[in-house]
Amino acid sequence: MIKPLILNSTDNVGGAARAAYRLHQALRGIGVDSEMLVQIKFSNDDSVAGAQSSTTKRLAYLAYELDQFPLKSYRDRREGFFSPQWIPQRIVSNVNRYAPDVINLHWINNGFVRIEALKRFKAPIVWTMHDMWPFTGGCHYSTGCERYTEACGCCPLLRSENENDLSRHVWKRKSNSWENLDITVVALSNWLAECARRSSLFAHLPIKVIPNCIDTSIWKPVERDFAREQLGLPKDKKIAGFAALRATSDRRKGFHLLMPAMELLRGFNLDGKLELAVLGASDCVEIMELPIRTHALGEIHDDEQLTLFYSAIDVFVLPSIQDNLPNTIMESLSCATPCVAFEIGGLADMLDHGINGYLCRPFEAQDFAAGIAWVLEDEERQKFLSNNARQKVLSTYAPKVVANQYLDLFSQITN
Repeated sequence: MIKPLILNSTDNVGGAARAAYRLHQALRGIGVDSEMLVQIKFSNDDSVAGAQSSTTKRLAYLAYELDQFPLKSYRDRREGFFSPQWIPQRIVSNVNRYAPDVINLHWINNGFVRIEALKRFKAPIVWTMHDMWPFTGGCHYSTGCERYTEACGCCPLLRSENENDLSRHVWKRKSNSWENLDITVVALSNWLAECARRSSLFAHLPIKVIPNCIDTSIWKPVERDFAREQLGLPKDKKIAGFAALRATSDRRKGFHLLMPAMELLRGFNLDGKLELAVLGASDCVEIMELPIRTHALGEIHDDEQLTLFYSAIDVFVLPSIQDNLPNTIMESLSCATPCVAFEIGGLADMLDHGINGYLCRPFEAQDFAAGIAWVLEDEERQKFLSNNARQKVLSTYAPKVVANQYLDLFSQITN
C-alpha cells in the first residue's frame, strides 16, 4: 500500500489545515497508511507529528516572525499575505526519515518549509495548492496582478516599482530550485488550475483538479430551531450567515461589499424579517455599522459548534473578491444551507446557479442583495436549494470520493 506524507503548517487551525487534515483522515479511512507532519500540532491524533510543547511552539512562531523580516523594507505594502520562505530548517531530514512513497505538500508557509528544501526531498511531490503562492513571487492571492505569468517584480502588494524587488527575488529562488523537480500539481478548483497553467513556474507541470473533502457524517443538518436555541439566535427571523477568518479586516473576504448589499435589501420584502450572524469577528465598528440587526458570534473552531451555525442560518453569504475552494461554502452546503457568492475563483465549481445557491455578477452589491432575497423569499425554493446543497456534497466532496482520486494519482506517480 502506498505511504504518503502530508505536510501542512498546522493540522486544524486555518482553512488549508482543516482541508489537509480532512484528506489525511479520508485516506486513512480507505486503508491508506497516511501520515501528517506539521509545524505546530493542535490535535491529539497520533498519526500527526509536530511541535506540541510550549518551547517548540514558540520556536515555530519565531520562524514566522523571522520569515517576515525581509518585508520590513516595504513599509507601505498593502494588506495581504506575502511569504518569502527563506528560514533554514531541519524539515528535509524530518521528511526523509519517514521514507514516504510520495510527499503531499499543502500550505507550507509561516516559515515551515524553505523554498530550497524541496529539491532535497527523496520522494516525488504532489502539491495541493490552497492558494496562488506556489507559483507567485510571494503573494498568496494576486488580486488581479498578472506578473506571475512572467517573473514577478514591481509587486503591487509590496507597492514596489522595482523590477528586482523581493517578489522577483522569491520568484528566482523558486525557478532555480524547482526547475527539474518531480512535481505533480493538484488544484482545488478549475480556476486555480487555469492560473497555474498560465504561470511561468508551473506551466510545464502536470496539473490535476481534485477538490477538498468533508466528512458528511459530521457536517450534516441539525434541526434549525435547536441550533438557534444553542447559539442564542431568534427563531422567528430569516438569518443570513457570514464567516471568515478576520471576517471584517481581510479585504479579500469582501465585508466592504456585504455592507451595501445589506442596505440594498431594504428594497426587497425582507425589511424587518432578516438578521445577520457573523463568525470571525466580535463587536467591532464595522459590525455595529451594519444596517440590519447583527449577531457577532466571535470565533468558533469546534466542528460541532460550526455545524450548529450553518444549520441555524437560512442562507450563507460569501462576498469574497478572490477565493479558491472555501471551506465555508463546502461546510454550509454539507449542512443543507444554500449559498450566495460572486461568480469568481472556484465558487463556480461549488455553486450551481439556481440549483444549490445563487452566483452573483462579480462585485455588484445590487445583484448580491437580489441573490439573498431570491433564496429567502420563497419557502419551496429554499427547500429545493437546501436538498440540492446536501446532494452536491455527497456526490462530489465525500471523503471516499476524494480520497480515491488521490490514491489513483499517487499510484500513477509511484508506479
